[in-house]
Amino acid sequence: MTWSVLHIIGMIAYAISGAFVALQANYSFIGIFVLGLTTSYGGSIIRNVVLDIPVSDIWERQSLLVVLVTLTTILFVKRNWIHHWNRWGYFFDSIGLASFAIQG
Repeated sequence: MTWSVLHIIGMIAYAISGAFVALQANYSFIGIFVLGLTTSYGGSIIRNVVLDIPVSDIWERQSLLVVLVTLTTILFVKRNWIHHWNRWGYFFDSIGLASFAIQG
């Protein structure tokens, strides 16, 4: 159970990180979802390849639902908060990296 919690925390952190980058670049909501999904699942795929775990394990309904809910919540963030990206970006990137590193 601890590993699945760390997995979800890492995916949420990387989804937020990707969504903030997309918001900073003034992408539409489709771009925010694509970049958020790419960063969250990309980190999971890299972790699974390094640990020699089957990559197909990350495509569960629960993890996809968590990431999509996170990205939908990010869409309602005020656009003027995006100029704080440097501070919050490092924070969420470090949470995702720590979560995936502990799992490794």
